[in-house]
Amino acid sequence: MKLTKYTLAFLLGVGTLTSCMDELDVINPNQQTTATFGNTADDLEECVVAAYNHIRMEGSYARVGYGIDMCRGDEVWNCSQVWYLEFDDYTVQVTGDIAWWPWREWYYTINVCNFILSRVGEDDSQLSERMRDIKGQALFIRGLAYYNLAGYYQNPPLITSYDTYSSLDGLYGANSTYDEVLDQVEADFSEAMDLLPSRDEGGEWASGRATCGAAAGYYARTLMVRHKFSEALVVLEDIIGKKYGTYRLMENYGDNFREGSPYENNEESLFEIQFLDYGTQGTDEEWTPVNTSSNATQAQAIESNCAPGSFGGWADLAASPWLYHLFKAERTKDGGLDPRLYWTLGTYEPEWDGFEYGNVAYTQELSANDTIFVNNIYGGIPIAKHTNLRTGLYSTVVTGLRCGINLRLLRYSDILLRAAECENELNGPTDKAIGWINEVRGRVGLPDLQLADFNTADKLFEQIANVERPKEFGCEFGRGLDLIRWGFFYDAGRLQQLKEHGTFRRSVDGSKLLLPVSYSDIATDSELKSSYDSYLPGHEFLPIQQTLTNKNPSLEGNSANYSTDNSSYFRDNGWTVRPVVDLDN
Repeated sequence: MKLTKYTLAFLLGVGTLTSCMDELDVINPNQQTTATFGNTADDLEECVVAAYNHIRMEGSYARVGYGIDMCRGDEVWNCSQVWYLEFDDYTVQVTGDIAWWPWREWYYTINVCNFILSRVGEDDSQLSERMRDIKGQALFIRGLAYYNLAGYYQNPPLITSYDTYSSLDGLYGANSTYDEVLDQVEADFSEAMDLLPSRDEGGEWASGRATCGAAAGYYARTLMVRHKFSEALVVLEDIIGKKYGTYRLMENYGDNFREGSPYENNEESLFEIQFLDYGTQGTDEEWTPVNTSSNATQAQAIESNCAPGSFGGWADLAASPWLYHLFKAERTKDGGLDPRLYWTLGTYEPEWDGFEYGNVAYTQELSANDTIFVNNIYGGIPIAKHTNLRTGLYSTVVTGLRCGINLRLLRYSDILLRAAECENELNGPTDKAIGWINEVRGRVGLPDLQLADFNTADKLFEQIANVERPKEFGCEFGRGLDLIRWGFFYDAGRLQQLKEHGTFRRSVDGSKLLLPVSYSDIATDSELKSSYDSYLPGHEFLPIQQTLTNKNPSLEGNSANYSTDNSSYFRDNGWTVRPVVDLDN
C-alpha cells in the first residue's frame, strides 16, 4: 500500500514537472524578443503602427520637434522669451536639454523602421502586395526621420541596418556627412514611391497612411535641398499630372486647419500627422517614445505653445509683425482681405464679421476694442494655425497633448509653389511657373500675377520666397529648413533681410500690437528686438548635444558646435544665393 502511494506521488511529481517544463516553452506575448516577433506580416504591421506612433511624440511633431522650426523661421518669434528662446535667437547651447529631444524621437523611429526592413527582404519583386506596403511605409518613415535629423543636426550618424545595434561599435556610430544622410533620404523616398499605393486606393490609404504621393512629394523636397531642380521638377510635374494619386486645392483654405473627418486627410493633403479629435481622446499624455499607455490622449501640444495666456495657453509663440503686414499689403480681386490671414493669425479685422466663424478667439466674440496678446508680459500677435482659436470649439485651452487638429506636413499647394520655383531656377520666369503660382493665389481670390512684371529669375524667386510661401505656409513647419536650402544665412543682404523680417515688439500696449516695426529703430527703442541679431555662422543648425557626445565616443559636433561657416560648402557646390530684390520696382 505504501509502495503504491509512493509510486503515485512520484508519477504526479513527474507530471507536475513535465507540466512546468511545458509552460516554460510558452511565449509571453507581452515579453517577446526579436527571435519570436517580427516573423509574420501581422507582426510587422504592428511595427508600422509603432513607427507612426513615434512621429507624433514630443520631439518629433507633437510639440518641440515642430516648434523648433517654427522659431527658426522669420515669421514666428518666442514671445515668452523663455521656452524656445535659444532656438529663436540661434544661440542653442551644447549643454541644453530640449535641443536633443528631436534626436531622441527620430532615432527611436529609425530603430523600429530598421527592424521592419530587416524582416521584409531586399528583392522588391518577390514581395507580396502586403509586404510591399509594409516595406514602403517603413522606408518613408525612415526617410522622414533622416530628413528631419539632417535639417536640424546636419551630420547625424547614419544607421540603416538593424544588425548595427548588436555591437558597441554599431551603437557608437560616428557622424555621417550631410550629403551621405541626404543620399539615404533620397534613396528611401525613391524606393517608397515605387512600393506604396496612392491615396486613390481609398480606405486607410486616403486616411493618413504614407502613400506614393507622400513619398514623391518628400523626394522632391529632398532633391531641392541640394538644388537638384531638374530632377525635382520631373517628380513635381508627375504629382501634378496625377501619376501618384489625385490631389487638388481645397476650395476653402481653412479646411486645411480644422479637425474632424470632413477636413482632415482631404484631397489637398499629401501627408499629415494624425491626432485624435476633441472629445475622443484618452486621458494619459505620452510625451516620449518610452510611454506605453493604452489610454493616451494622442493629440498635439502645438496649440498650447501658440494659445494666448488669457485663454489658458502657454503663450510661447507669436507671429512677426512682418507677416501680418505682408497679408495686409494685398487685397483680393473683390477688395477683401486674403482669407489666409483669418486662419493664420488671430487678429480682429472688420472684414471678418460674418466670415467663417466671425471675429472670434475661441468662444469669445471680439470687437474693435479687443486686443488679444499671446503673452501677458511680452505681447505678440496670436497664431491661429494649429489651434481652435478660430473655430469656437472650446472657451479655454487645456494645455498639454490635447489639441486634435492634424498637422498637415505636405499640401498640394506646396507642390505647386515648388514646381514654380524649380521652373524658375531652370528656365527663368515662364508662363508655366506663373500659372502654378496663380493656381494657389486663385484659391483665395487674389489677382493673377503677370509674367510681364517679372523680368528676371531673381524677381520671381523673391515673389515666391517672401510673398507666396509665407502667406500660404506662414507659421507652419518648414520655413527654417527653407532658409537653409536657399542659403539666406550665407549672404549679407539676405541675412539683413531676415533681421528686418524677424523684428518684433515686446509690449502689451494694445495701441502698438499691430504697428509696423523697423529693424533700424532697435538701437533707440528698447521694446524692439530681432531674432537674427545673435546669429553666428554655423548656427543655422542645432548643435549636437554634449549629453550625446559624452555617451558616444565616436560622435563629434557639427558646424553649430564649432561655429563653422557653411557658406563655402554652399558655394563650392555651385549653388547661388539669389540677391534681395525690391518687388515694387
